[in-house]
Amino acid sequence: MAQPFPSVEPYAHGLLDVGDGNQIYWESSGNPKGKPALCVHGGPGGGGRRGSRTMFDPEVYRVVLFDQRGCGESRPHASDPAVSLEHNTTDHLIADMERLREHLGIERWLLYGGSWGSTLILAYAERYPERVSEIVIVGVTMTRPEETDWLYCGVGRLLPGPWEAFRDALPEPDRGGNLVAAYDRLVNSPDEAVRVKAARDWCAWEDAVIAHEVLGRPGYYSDKPDDALMAFVRICTHYFANDAWLEDGQLLRNAHQLAGIPAVLIHGRLDLGSPLKTAWELSRAWQDAELKVIDDSGHTGSPLRRDAILEAIARCGRSGR
Repeated sequence: MAQPFPSVEPYAHGLLDVGDGNQIYWESSGNPKGKPALCVHGGPGGGGRRGSRTMFDPEVYRVVLFDQRGCGESRPHASDPAVSLEHNTTDHLIADMERLREHLGIERWLLYGGSWGSTLILAYAERYPERVSEIVIVGVTMTRPEETDWLYCGVGRLLPGPWEAFRDALPEPDRGGNLVAAYDRLVNSPDEAVRVKAARDWCAWEDAVIAHEVLGRPGYYSDKPDDALMAFVRICTHYFANDAWLEDGQLLRNAHQLAGIPAVLIHGRLDLGSPLKTAWELSRAWQDAELKVIDDSGHTGSPLRRDAILEAIARCGRSGR
């Protein structure tokens, strides 16, 4: 069974001014002359974790990580209710990635990420296909309204108890409407106790959806420091309440823009929150994408999923693109 690489410390890091009062944290590790790769974290708002770099051979790759606006080590931090999210949208994040590429003097890079990160990867690659050498996505999402509705409503058919708790944590008038929009309002309440309770209730539901994933990381969403948890939920609800500022079906409809970019799509068959259908549809629309279904994996992974990631990234490292 393949093993991840040792976690090496970055040889360079910094804060990049991206406008609107925002600075995004970035770091580079591995081989400064190696094949460039950008790790795009999930969430949205799930920055601060650095484990992605262990998927890359540090002798082969120049690995770049960054924290998206408002989370991780980027500034200002969305855990502060006074921090506006007005300038935190998908278009802003795409522009940040391109500005970071230019800042680091990289011509083309491999894009690696999953969950919300896959939506952002696809949006960036469809806008800047000439800047992308390969793509490796784990847990395919396109943040379509039907996907958001499934995650925060439909999958409740399989988890009725936790879903009713998620719904009933809201004020009664909100329980029959758009739950995501209602949580978005609560985590921006002027009352700190209301904000904290809403963030914890949100993560309790997220954890319920992955509780069966004994080979992965059950409890992943609540396992955050208070500031990181608050930023995560504020940013998540902000994006999902606005359909990530993407037209319905936009990323799938524009998949032809990805022609010529080799890709591996890795998806767990046991992923309740992001069902395989999305990955299947994308692979059918993108001829250069290979779909690998991992039978024992959910959204948070398994050893077999980890092996598939390592193999895909190693193959890209040998491609010479």
